[in-house]
Amino acid sequence: MAKKAKNILFIMFDQLRWDYLSCSGHPHLQTPHIDGLAADGVRFTRAYVQSPVCGASRMSFYTGRYCHSHGATWNRVPLKVGEQTIGDHLRDHGMDCWLIGKTHMKADEEGIRRLGIPADSVIGVRTEQCGFDVWERDDGMRPEGPEGLYDKHGAEKYNAWLREKGYPGDNPWHDFANSARDADGNVQSGWFLKNARAAAHIQEEDSETPYMTTRAIEFIEQAGDTAWCAHLSYIKPHWPYIAPPPYNDMYGPQHVIPVNRSENERKDMHPVFKAFTDGRVGQSFSRDYVREEVVPSYMGLIKQCDDQMGRLFDYLKASGRWDDTLIVLTSDHGDYLGDHWMGEKDLFHDCSAKIPLIIRDPSDDCAEARGTVCDELVEAIDLAPTFLEIAGGSPRPHILEGRSLMPFLKGEKPERWRDYAICENDYGVSPGMTLLADQVEDPRQFMVATKRWKYIHSQGFRPMLFDLENDPNELIDLGADEDHAQVRAEMSAYLSDWARRLSQRTTMSANDVKIERARSPARGILLGAWDESEASDAQLAIYGPRAGPET
Repeated sequence: MAKKAKNILFIMFDQLRWDYLSCSGHPHLQTPHIDGLAADGVRFTRAYVQSPVCGASRMSFYTGRYCHSHGATWNRVPLKVGEQTIGDHLRDHGMDCWLIGKTHMKADEEGIRRLGIPADSVIGVRTEQCGFDVWERDDGMRPEGPEGLYDKHGAEKYNAWLREKGYPGDNPWHDFANSARDADGNVQSGWFLKNARAAAHIQEEDSETPYMTTRAIEFIEQAGDTAWCAHLSYIKPHWPYIAPPPYNDMYGPQHVIPVNRSENERKDMHPVFKAFTDGRVGQSFSRDYVREEVVPSYMGLIKQCDDQMGRLFDYLKASGRWDDTLIVLTSDHGDYLGDHWMGEKDLFHDCSAKIPLIIRDPSDDCAEARGTVCDELVEAIDLAPTFLEIAGGSPRPHILEGRSLMPFLKGEKPERWRDYAICENDYGVSPGMTLLADQVEDPRQFMVATKRWKYIHSQGFRPMLFDLENDPNELIDLGADEDHAQVRAEMSAYLSDWARRLSQRTTMSANDVKIERARSPARGILLGAWDESEASDAQLAIYGPRAGPET
């Protein structure tokens, strides 16, 4: 029998850089299991997110739409009721869609109340959970500050599970999974970067990444023969940067690759760029001793992720699911790690906005492309239409703004592919950017990237421009260079074309429009006719001279 993808395993890591895998060239970090997936699938080298921020990026993955379209432009901005997600599209074609891990979605509670959707109904739960049925929702964040919890439901089930395993206290997520102990047994929080290379005070098998892998295996074991899409969404290697043994000390300062930054970047630095580098995170990661502590821990967390992929892939092969499951492995954005004088994500350099993307399709008609590398411009929004095609659905371009990647998985090249990729940053919502955001009316940024150029438009400020061919490290900002005025104009024109696209008419497909255009004039409307000579006999029978009903 011919092999064909029946299920979809959609694996997402949080804050995993595209270049921190051995298959993408990291010299010290070996990731053989992820590399093996790439060797049996297609690895995309120019994949961009639609926002370099967790929540906004994920909403684009899940809706197949740009932030400009779905409106959830930053963390904690609700995804409005009515936006369809991959769950909605796939269920229409008989494929269940389940969540195992993180979404970072904030529900549109006002919209839910306004429409009277019962919170405990199936549609109510799906509306609140980004269209997924929930095997386990775990956004992986349960920090507690002086004013309470960041997310009262964060790591809720994981915390309860840890207590059942014998880890005491109100918040073992912090006190054990994300903290170490000093010689006197005191908690050393993973929030402090100085503790990054200390061992998290937890058994490795009880830490977050193995826990979520176990939950995924449990889901697949009970799934039966019904076609499913499972979104396995890990919190790591996202901060707090602290790993359980043995991963905490697998790497040291000697394994930290040289930082990618230049003093030249500080000259005439773009105001938005400067505001981020001047923040506490940027200042911290600009110090070499911070990188020497944090980056080895980050690498250890990635190594643990890869080992768990080995465990998961072994299970899929033993259970027979390897032969009927399309596997996608990606990340919601990257991590600066000190590059460009920054930490975290937020801006558009490749270390932040470009992501790893590997897809392995077991179908026989994808055999030719296995082990290949694709360097076309790919966007996160391309996954939703790809999944829809796997489920047997027809394209829905009036809703899904991405394009199916199936031609690349089959070793084919579409007749016409995109010329540029788009990424957005609504930094005006960021609490750390209040002073700068208040200076401009519309504090937003847009990235337009071609294979050669990367152009960044900032409302109220000058643009930035990088020559990716001659300056692949993005160290020379040509945004004010007179010799590149024409390039900036051309890139700005791309942005203008994109901004004028038709993106909000989601209730009528192109075919519906054609039907509307062809609607018969015999429906009663008779516009512009001077007299009866310009009407058909059928119309004259209704509108022509005749006795009135009163006679």
